Amino acid sequence: MILTVTLNTALDITYRVPALVPHAAHRVEQVTERPGGKGLNVARVLAALGHRCVVTGFAGGRTGAHLRELLAPLAPVDALVPVCGDTRRTIAVVDTATGDTTQLNEPGPQITAAEWEAFLAAYEPLLREADAVALCGSLPPGVPVGAYADLVRRARAADVPVLLDTSGEPLRRGLAARPDLIKPNADELARLTGSREPLRAARDARRRGAHSVVASLGPEGLLAITPDGTWQAAPPAPVRGNPTGAGDSAVAALLSSLVEGLPWPDRLRRAVALSTATVLAPVAGEYDGEAYEELLTGVRVTALGD
Repeated sequence: MILTVTLNTALDITYRVPALVPHAAHRVEQVTERPGGKGLNVARVLAALGHRCVVTGFAGGRTGAHLRELLAPLAPVDALVPVCGDTRRTIAVVDTATGDTTQLNEPGPQITAAEWEAFLAAYEPLLREADAVALCGSLPPGVPVGAYADLVRRARAADVPVLLDTSGEPLRRGLAARPDLIKPNADELARLTGSREPLRAARDARRRGAHSVVASLGPEGLLAITPDGTWQAAPPAPVRGNPTGAGDSAVAALLSSLVEGLPWPDRLRRAVALSTATVLAPVAGEYDGEAYEELLTGVRVTALGD
């Protein structure tokens, strides 16, 4: 079983409009709703890949109830912890003329100390059943800034491989707990290390505590620095579409490959193919299956020197 943790779950709402024009009224052509937040997106992709997955984190209020209703028919097992506050919404506005997406993210509910303790009590037994765990996304108000560092340490104590996918101070503190893998994008890596050169920044992140670093480089693919080597993986050609959820698909690919015991080049090949196929899908957290199968054979994985 793979466990994904989404402390700041969200109801993802996607609006598609003919063209997004500032200061203008818009007629929405299509509205879709999905249970979201990074870890839920990861879990949905993992389930599509055939892996048993359990999701935990927080959900509350009418939005949280609706999120859980939408989650119920999907394959991930719901182990979300109820809270009094209302789960946030995220709004993606897709300009169908250009393919560009504008994202609006609410902050999330205020989490009480008692609710945080209830989550920790639920997390420990789930860890005992997990083959790997992913800690994903932002922290809602009220959760300690060192929360991910605590969760990484608990996973390591349980001998469960842990992937950390967050940013800012939660990432900085989480690194000190020595996660097995972090997956920042280039901007997050630069803010963490102060370096805009991805290879140098990724090496710095490893020195700060990460066992392995896989950095998203946008259309240029992924850069990986691991104990087994350093690689860059790139799609066969740039694609246009909705990038929302592409990083989450890469996390799903890395987790599934880890539990399957694949070598790093194959992990990266799957991650780039899956994230690129997600850009081509119309809704966040989903991927184009046919495109994924085609891309697997076209992804270029290049070994880099030390």
